[in-house]
Amino acid sequence: MRIRSARRSDLPLLQDIERAAGEPFRTLGMAFVADDDPPPLDLLESYRLAGRCWVASDPLSTTGDRPLGYVLADPVDDALHIEQVSVDPAAARRGIGRELIAHLAESATARGMAALTLTTFTDVPWNAPYYARIGFRVLAEHELTDGLRAIRAEEAQHGLDRWPRVCMRRDLTSAATRPPGTAGAVTIPRMPDAPGAPDTAGAVAVSGGT
Repeated sequence: MRIRSARRSDLPLLQDIERAAGEPFRTLGMAFVADDDPPPLDLLESYRLAGRCWVASDPLSTTGDRPLGYVLADPVDDALHIEQVSVDPAAARRGIGRELIAHLAESATARGMAALTLTTFTDVPWNAPYYARIGFRVLAEHELTDGLRAIRAEEAQHGLDRWPRVCMRRDLTSAATRPPGTAGAVTIPRMPDAPGAPDTAGAVAVSGGT
């Protein structure tokens, strides 16, 4: 599996991934989420230009370097916030979401950030329970930062609070304290300090917005 920065030609494919990844929500009676539009191309392009959109691909597969999943991230308070992470259901159960999140963790650690954060549905099996398995914990109300409160308020305005949602956080080990040999050098893309506008499209194994 290869994690790379998104290319402009990838962006319509990311919208296709988003649409496909939203369909499983329909089986849970969450058609509102399944029917939500994917991120518009101009929003995806803004993330790409800011160096905050990465894709996972398998260059050795029959699809070549075609994206199988993607992630968008924003710096929010002391953390790198996972705005959206979506995987094509046809490529499910290959650890793609985990690889994308691991890439973000390396980038955030090398940049001196303290954690990864996200917002997600509590009771959707591939949302909060999945993130708990890979090291995230649910934040209590008093632990929410101003940035996370603002994201939750926007999600509520979008109607996502009709189902229980939580904020989650995974604290990161600093580069200085990581055991030798546990991670290679990381090239940090340009990442503006101001977070981008949250997106609220549905996806499999998603955070920000779903």
